[in-house]
Amino acid sequence: MALLITDECINCDVCEPECPNQAIFLGPEIYQIDPDRCTECVGHFDEPQCVQVCPVACIPVDPKRMESRETLWQKYHRLVGEATKEVATAPADVPPSPPGRGQG
Repeated sequence: MALLITDECINCDVCEPECPNQAIFLGPEIYQIDPDRCTECVGHFDEPQCVQVCPVACIPVDPKRMESRETLWQKYHRLVGEATKEVATAPADVPPSPPGRGQG
């Protein structure tokens, strides 16, 4: 299951930084959840963190995206794998070595 943010959202900004999968983003009017990145915090926490911090309780389960816990685990592993791959292929922040001394 993925979660969704309803139009009761007050744009309080507390849910976005709590999402371990970066699934929450500011849409045109209110915050939204990318269902392809939402694992309901499976793999990270026992409960969805956005739901825990939401002051207006506007983050229910999306009835159009019903997923089993096993499917959420698979999504979590896919996202972790993508993140690991991005880190492995990112250029290092190491400056190039200076030219050798005493040559020539």
